[in-house]
Amino acid sequence: MAVKIRLARHGAKKRPYYRVVVADGRMPRDGRYIEEVGRYNPLTNPKTIDINLEKVDEWVAKGAQPTNAVSHLIDIARDGQPAVEKKAKISKKAAAKAAAAAAEAESDAE
Repeated sequence: MAVKIRLARHGAKKRPYYRVVVADGRMPRDGRYIEEVGRYNPLTNPKTIDINLEKVDEWVAKGAQPTNAVSHLIDIARDGQPAVEKKAKISKKAAAKAAAAAAEAESDAE
């Protein structure tokens, strides 16, 4: 039996919330799992990562394989560093407004 430590998606449409679970590799993503070992909320600022590292270490010692995403979250949880935030892209219209406002403020300052 291939046991994996992976993310199970919960939450509403466009509002994801994940549980870090230990599950049989043959089970569906959000299906039955053996044990919940943590939670991950990407919508909060900074992102909330709550993982029980002792349980994770026990499962890895038993042969469970963490997925790429979960291994990254475990590394962040061990280091205690918050996840790196991506810069929010602004639309062309918003960029043009900001440039116009900056130009107007510069001309008022002169």
